[in-house]
Amino acid sequence: MSLPPDQLQARVEAALGEAVSKIVYAFDEVTVTVPAARLAEAMARLRDDPALRFAQLVDLCGVDWSGHGDGTWDGARFCAVYHLLSLEHNARLRVRCYAPDDDFPLLPSVTGIWASANWYEREAFDLFGIVFEGHPDLRRILTDYGFVGHPFRKDFPVTGYVEMRYDPDQKRVVYQPVTIEPREVVPRVIREDNYADSEGFRKG
Repeated sequence: MSLPPDQLQARVEAALGEAVSKIVYAFDEVTVTVPAARLAEAMARLRDDPALRFAQLVDLCGVDWSGHGDGTWDGARFCAVYHLLSLEHNARLRVRCYAPDDDFPLLPSVTGIWASANWYEREAFDLFGIVFEGHPDLRRILTDYGFVGHPFRKDFPVTGYVEMRYDPDQKRVVYQPVTIEPREVVPRVIREDNYADSEGFRKG
């Protein structure tokens, strides 16, 4: 039998105390927000407290909040979201932690608490540019070593900045400017009569 959400929320509040910035229950899940300065402390408590025992980190992902709410979002741009599992109490918990600096998003690594965080943090670094201080080997994991930028950021162009191909003359992979031509992808049924004329798209 799973731990009821109200009991889980009460246990988390008791264990973390002032380390909690916000805690909510919605969509059958409890979500707790902790400040970056207290993330490692809070995570260790969630793992070690006998009333919680979140022994497993099952997922970690980055989030880019820019443009959220049609541009009304005024909080920090980047955050990491952690999903924890307690087998002992049959409970799940979501933890959010926002990076205080949008220009250089920095959060403490939790690899010393859960070894499973290693590749998850590398993925968040690769795709969102979130730096995890204390990570033992923070480098790209999905993109190429020469990749420029972080492709899951909302300001990253869909086509990317460069493309690569194998050059048979040079017998190696080379980088070159993007050659993909923009395509009209708006369904014809919702186009206006003069849709995108100024950009040179064909009517009809």
